[in-house]
Amino acid sequence: MRNGQQLTIIAVVFFLFISTFAIISYNKLEKTVGKLIPVEEVVNNNGNGSTNDSSDQTISNNIDNNINGGSNATIDNNVENNIEGNVNGNVGNDIQNDVNVDGEASLDNNVSNNISVQVDVNVSNNVNNNVVSRDSGNDNDGGDNGNGNGDNGDGNGNGNGNGEDSNKDDEERPEIVWGVDSASETTEEFYACVRENFGEPLVWGRYLGNVDGVSFGLTSEQVELIHSEGAEILLIHNQFNDATGYDNGAQQAELAIELAQELDAPEGVAIFANIEPFFNVDADFITGWYDVISDSEYIPGIYGIFDPERELYVQFNAAADENGDIRENTYLWTAAPNVGITTEAEAPDYEPIGPEDALIIGWQYGLDAETCNIDTNLFEGEKLDVLWGRD
Repeated sequence: MRNGQQLTIIAVVFFLFISTFAIISYNKLEKTVGKLIPVEEVVNNNGNGSTNDSSDQTISNNIDNNINGGSNATIDNNVENNIEGNVNGNVGNDIQNDVNVDGEASLDNNVSNNISVQVDVNVSNNVNNNVVSRDSGNDNDGGDNGNGNGDNGDGNGNGNGNGEDSNKDDEERPEIVWGVDSASETTEEFYACVRENFGEPLVWGRYLGNVDGVSFGLTSEQVELIHSEGAEILLIHNQFNDATGYDNGAQQAELAIELAQELDAPEGVAIFANIEPFFNVDADFITGWYDVISDSEYIPGIYGIFDPERELYVQFNAAADENGDIRENTYLWTAAPNVGITTEAEAPDYEPIGPEDALIIGWQYGLDAETCNIDTNLFEGEKLDVLWGRD
C-alpha cells in the first residue's frame, strides 16, 4: 500500500473518532441541561453586644442567584440574624434572584431577624425576583418571600422590605385601639405618668400650635418621642372659638394646613377641627373646612360632642345633606357619650354616638383625668391609616 493511501485511511479513521466523541459529549450535555437545578443558600448570623457597654454590629447579607437555561429551577434562600445585648447597628439583607428557564421555577426566600437589644438596630430587607418561565402550565408567580422580625427588647428594631416582605409596621392592628389626647406638652416624664397610671396608648392626640392658657402645640421633638413610644399621632386644630361662616371655616383650614406642613406632617393624614360644645357652629363653617382641607394633601376631620341633642350634630347633618361627600369623607372623632376616665384595662365597650352613616374613627369616652392631664379614647383600628404613624 502506498504511503499516500495509508495517510488517507489514517485521516478518515481519526475524523470518525473525533466525530463520535463529539456526539457522545453533546448528548451528555443535553442530559445535563435538562436536569433540575437546585440552589440552596443558608446564612446564619449571631451578634451579641456587651451587657455593660454598647457595641456596634453591622450585618450585611448579599445573595445573588443567576440561572439561565435548564428545564426547572428551585431556589431556597434562608437568612437568619440573631442580635441581642447593648447594640447599635445595621442589618441589611439583599436577595437577588434572576431565573430564565424553560420549565418550572420555584423560589422560596425566608428572612428572619430576631432582635433583642437595648439600643438601636435598623433593619433593611430587600428581595427582588426576576423570573422567566416558559412552561405554560407553571403556576409559580415568582416565588414566596418571607420575612420575620423578632422581639425588640427595650430598643428599636426597624424593618422595611420590598416585594412580599412584611414588617412590624404592616402588622394588622387590633379591632379597637386605646389612646389618649392631651393639651399638655408631651415629655418623657409625662409619657411615663400615662403609662404607669393608665396604660400604653397606641394613639396620642396633640394640638397644632400654641393657644395661650389652653394648649401647648406639638413640636418635632414631641413627634419623635411619641413615635419612638410606638404611638400614632392624631392632629387637632383649635386655633378658633367660633365655628360659623364658610370663610371662617376655609381660613381655619388654611391655617391648619400651614401648621401641619411646618411639622412635616405627611400627606394623607387627617386634621380634626376642635369644635367645643360652647362654640357657635353652623353648616357653612363645616363646608368651608371640608372644601379647603379635602383640596389639600390632608384629610378633613372634626372633633366634638356628636350627640343628637347637640347643635354640632344638627349642623353636620345639614352640611352633609347639601354635599354628600362631607358625610362620606370627613372623619368624626366624637365625645358622646361621656362615661368617665378609665385605665386601658378597664376601658368600656366601643359604643360611640354620632350621625347616622358617618365616618366615625374614634370615641373620647373620658375627660380630664386627675392624674396626668389626659382624656381617654377608643379608636377603630382599621381606620388609623389616616393618623400620623412612624415612617
